[in-house]
Amino acid sequence: MAEVLLFHHALGLTPGVVTFADELRRAGHTVHTPDLFEGRTFDTLQEGVAHAEKVGFGEILARGVRSADTRPAELVYAGFSLGVLPAQKLAQTRAGARGAVLCYSCVPVSEFGSGWPDGVPVQVHGMNADPIFVDEGDIDAARALVDEAADAELFLYAGDQHYFADSSLPSYDPEAAALLTQRVLEFLDGR
Repeated sequence: MAEVLLFHHALGLTPGVVTFADELRRAGHTVHTPDLFEGRTFDTLQEGVAHAEKVGFGEILARGVRSADTRPAELVYAGFSLGVLPAQKLAQTRAGARGAVLCYSCVPVSEFGSGWPDGVPVQVHGMNADPIFVDEGDIDAARALVDEAADAELFLYAGDQHYFADSSLPSYDPEAAALLTQRVLEFLDGR
């Protein structure tokens, strides 16, 4: 079974993120959910991003990296949207990574180094009409990552919601979320 470090999105550690982590736990995986916002949650993306800007994106990223310090090196790093930043950085830069699951976001590999590390499989999940994922360049970064990495998959889901797998939000899409969860569980098997 895999050990996963799962980072929340800009709304904070919502009940939906915890529910997703619990689904992975029910399948036998160990899942850690560090709270990068220190207990704060937000109702809108704008409020959450404003909070992250106030704290500083560099500090949010550093909190994520520090959360790995007391964990074993052999982790799968996963993140939702804003949480992709520490997940992707750790997968690319921390020795021993077992894999990465990047949901709703992906940044260019060059952001955290010169290339995707050999032997680290990765999945990217996003909706094909999500204006954040598509219009802000995340889908392009995901496609470039898939082209570069030896073991990488990009999964596109029909729809325009950003937080589609968070069951505590109005943007939740049960069908797409179930498929995402199934794919993540298959990815985690054997890691």
